[in-house]
Parts: sequence; structure tokens; C-alpha cells
Amino acid sequence: MQVRTSFTEIDAADWQAVWQASPSPTPFTDHQFLAAAETSGSADASTGWRPCPVEVRDADGLLIAAAPVYLKDHSYGEYVFDWAWARAYQEAGRAYFPKWLIASPFSPVPGSRLLARDATAHAALAKGLTEMVQSGGLSSAHLLFGTPDDHQALEKLGWLVRHGVQFHWMNRGFRDFDDFLQSLSQPKRKKIKAERRKVSEAGVVCQIRTGAELGAADWDFFYRCYENTYLQHGNPPYFTPDFFRQLARAMPASLVVATAHPDRSLANAPIAASLLMLQQTAHGPIAYGRYWGALVSVPFLHFELAYYTPIEWAIAQKVQRLEGGAQGEHKMARGFEPVPVASVHWISEPRFRDAVSRFLEREGKGMEGYLSELNDRLPFK
Repeated sequence: MQVRTSFTEIDAADWQAVWQASPSPTPFTDHQFLAAAETSGSADASTGWRPCPVEVRDADGLLIAAAPVYLKDHSYGEYVFDWAWARAYQEAGRAYFPKWLIASPFSPVPGSRLLARDATAHAALAKGLTEMVQSGGLSSAHLLFGTPDDHQALEKLGWLVRHGVQFHWMNRGFRDFDDFLQSLSQPKRKKIKAERRKVSEAGVVCQIRTGAELGAADWDFFYRCYENTYLQHGNPPYFTPDFFRQLARAMPASLVVATAHPDRSLANAPIAASLLMLQQTAHGPIAYGRYWGALVSVPFLHFELAYYTPIEWAIAQKVQRLEGGAQGEHKMARGFEPVPVASVHWISEPRFRDAVSRFLEREGKGMEGYLSELNDRLPFK
């Protein structure tokens, strides 16, 4: 196993071969996505995301496994919160940072993290990563939003499992948006219709275009919306403008943008935008709702542009699933369902590891109860 210092050091075709062979590849572990995050200055050493991609090659030099690994100076942009662990570790007089992270930057999207050509290569990568973190002298290592196979392989080697929940919209073979509405309980149907009506009465109309249909001005506008969402919460955006420009050139077929316009003719400049990323699979497309932002405040426009318009488009395109990202219990009222997700963690210090293990056991039982409660509140008839 070898640790590189940049994703650009690994041949893109080699990486894509193990990516495609993995059971659940997503655009967020595509070599082009990871390289763009690094070279755009979004996820590199200057932002506390030092790339350390790991590769495993066979005796003939063929890449058989790889993982997106980072050396992290903080826990921002991860969506699995370990700030309390870091605080407790540091209060005990130890350095929690830097730490190892196996993840896609700023992307809480479940999918393969241990990319491998086959089960043997997958096991070799899991073993190699475990040996790396054991000998690295750092506080911890964390694999976020992997597959059950990823989690099980590392759990067998002593990693601790942490459970969570996300909310995904599932296409049940709906004919159109009205057919989807008919699957919901009457109060939920009424709520969605009222929210869509408010947007329509404001004169706003939405459209969806793919990356191939978008030009530089469209991406500049999208970035203004994306940036505004972060600035409204008092934070700078994670991704730089150049990141989206690179994606637009490298992965246009994976990009879908919804825009909202203040008139039905679409003649005036848009006022809001949302981004989805698309993955083609053997079972049909999967869409990932990522970022949204608006330059003008319109009641319920967020729900229209981030949920309803994408769902309507997804039904027409026979998209199998629309994943809504981290958190968001409010999504259930709009037809999304709770889905369990997980992460795995290596803690180096034995006593702290025992404490975290006990915490995760308690948290896991609480998560079981929470999921059961959510399933009792599903929005369907």
C-alpha cells in the first residue's frame, strides 16, 4: 500500500477502474471530483484538507484498490460531528488534530469509500488502512458514509461503528407528480399543494437544465446563490468558484441545475438556483441534491427548487432515488423517507477508545428508537 500526496499523482484511468468496479460508486469519489476539489483550492493543505490518497497495487503494478484519504487539521465539512471527542481528548492533554479522514470533501453522500476491484482487494485495503492508522501516531481515523461492506470490513479489524440517519426520496414508479402526491396522506398533500401554489402566485417559474446546457454565466450565477447561502449563516463557502468551473468542464453529464425565474417567460434573470449531481447505475439513475441559494426571498421557494421541482424532474427521468443530504427531518413532510447511514472510527488511545465505544453503544440504541419513531411518522397513506 502506498500513500500519495495528491490525487493528481494517481492516474485518473486507474482510479476510475477501481471506482467503477466498486458496488456503490458516486460522483463524489470520482477522480475528477476529488482532483477538482484539490486543485481548485477547496480541499487542500491550505484549507486543512491535506490529500493523502491511498493506493494498493498488485505484483504487476495494476491498481486494485484505492481510497480518498485526507490528513485533517479540523472537523469542518464532515457532517459526522466529533467536536465533543476532540474537546475531551484535548482536555486530557492530548492532540486530537491532525487526524485521518476517509471521505469525500463536504459531501455526506453514502457510497463506496474503499474502492476495489474485488473482495480480496477490498480486504487488503481495509487491512492496509488499519495498519497505517495504527502506526501513524495520530489520535484517530474516520471513514464517513461508506457502504455496509466498508463498515463491516473495518469493524472486523477493530473500528467502531456509529449510526445515523438521512432522508431520501424513493421513486415508487410514479407516473407524474400528481401520482406521487396521491401516495401521501391528505394533510401532506394539502401542505405541498399550498406551498407550490404560493410560489406560483408569486409569479415564479422553475426550470431544470443539465450541465451540457449551461455556460460560464450560468455557473457564475449559481455560485452567487451557493455563496449567499453560506454567508447568510456567517460562514464562507467550502468550494471555490474554480471548483464548479472544473466540474462543468470535466463532468457535465453529472450536473443538473434548477433555476427559479421571476416571470413565466423566463426572460428576466433568475433569482435562485439549486444543484443536483447524477449517477447512472444498472438499476437506473440516482440524483443527489447538493446546494441551493437565492438572491431574492420568496416564501417556500426553497422547498420548490430543492425538492418539488427536482422530484417532478426525477419522475419524468425515471430517477430511482433522490438523496437530500445530511439532516432534515422536515423532508419527511415532503415525501422523503428515513434511511440509516453509518460511519466507522479508529481511536488510538485505549482508554479514550473504551469511552467512545460506550458512548456509541448508547447513541446507537437511541438511534434505533429514533428510526422507529420516524418510521411511525411516514408521510404516506
